[in-house]
Amino acid sequence: MNIDGVILAAGFSERAGQFKPELDLGGKPLLVRCIESMDKVCEQIIVVAGFNIDRIIKLVGNLPGLLVVKNENFALGMFSSVRCGIREVISERFFIIPGDQPVVKSKTFRQIADIEADIVVPRYNGKKGHPVLFKSQLIPEILALPDTAILRDFIHRKEAVIVDVDDPGIGMDLDTINDYEKIKTYYKEEMQ
Repeated sequence: MNIDGVILAAGFSERAGQFKPELDLGGKPLLVRCIESMDKVCEQIIVVAGFNIDRIIKLVGNLPGLLVVKNENFALGMFSSVRCGIREVISERFFIIPGDQPVVKSKTFRQIADIEADIVVPRYNGKKGHPVLFKSQLIPEILALPDTAILRDFIHRKEAVIVDVDDPGIGMDLDTINDYEKIKTYYKEEMQ
């Protein structure tokens, strides 16, 4: 398919109170579940780490087709991780997803990948989510944005194609322990 995946996993996990990538989801770490949901459509998966990078490498460093890169500037926020990750993209297109969204269905990645556009954004029940698919020709433009940029604003300035998907997982991220409980329940009911 000639698509890379960029998983943003460099943050502090402050609101969750625990290191999110390591949280158990159906017997595997949350970050591994995130990787598994996209590995069938991606040539290479790039995990952007920063805080606790040693723990990230221990979790996923031996998985095939995976590259862990360190964002030295992770304290500057998520856009610094976007930049760090997309510098490693080698395919014609790439997905971006936060590392705390482990319940996106594999079929959703395939459905998005089937659409030919500069930017493809999934939507469920009228609400947009992740993963977002980009053409790699946009990388220089994204890298040229200021440090304070927000990728969502860049997407809004472009003509993104919105695709409706049957997948509530595109909007289920883990910020709090309450979110974690909801994700665990959803995973048990819908994905096992």
